[in-house]
Amino acid sequence: MKKVLLASACLFALAAPATAADLAARPYTKAPVAVASVYNWTGFYLGIVGGGAWQADSDPKMKGGFVGGTAGYNWQTGNVVFGLEADAAWADVSASATALGITATSKTDALGTVRGRIGWAVNNVLFYGTGGYAWIDNKLSASALGVTISDSKFHSGWTVGAGVEAFFAPQWSVKGEYLYRSLGSETYFGNIGVPVASGSLNFHTVQVGVNYHFGGPIVAKY
Repeated sequence: MKKVLLASACLFALAAPATAADLAARPYTKAPVAVASVYNWTGFYLGIVGGGAWQADSDPKMKGGFVGGTAGYNWQTGNVVFGLEADAAWADVSASATALGITATSKTDALGTVRGRIGWAVNNVLFYGTGGYAWIDNKLSASALGVTISDSKFHSGWTVGAGVEAFFAPQWSVKGEYLYRSLGSETYFGNIGVPVASGSLNFHTVQVGVNYHFGGPIVAKY
């Protein structure tokens, strides 16, 4: 028994230095540092947009919805983002009124804008103001005794508003914005000798959109 215990003690004595040497020779590996994603808004984007519109100062008020497309480009310097954006949409925004047996209907079939944007980016979230050119394609119709006459006019004007946009995936963002659109007056039915001035057409619009950004807007920061 004494010989067995002595042999075991010798074996442990020989193994201990080898184990210590192995531990000393093993290289130290630093734990990986977490990656933080920094969003850069510079670049071209395409998207879809839709929402609702209602007339600001008329009775009855034209109201309805629209859906269309968006294209734009952003430039970022520091936290400030400048941009240009254009959108166009099919619309169904209308109102009707009847008096003395005559029904008059005003309907906007299409609308759009070309706007500048300026905003403040907080990483993947952008708060911005916007303004520029606005247009609509509008039709005025009058019906009586089964007879309908109509005339379409293109109205130009201006728009101003604000919104917020946020990346929810590496190249995808979602936005919501409010725009006030003021369109100049046009004269309808002048070609048949009964000119009718529309007066200015002013709309409130609320819209949401989803954009795809080309070029990869994320910079990985260690």
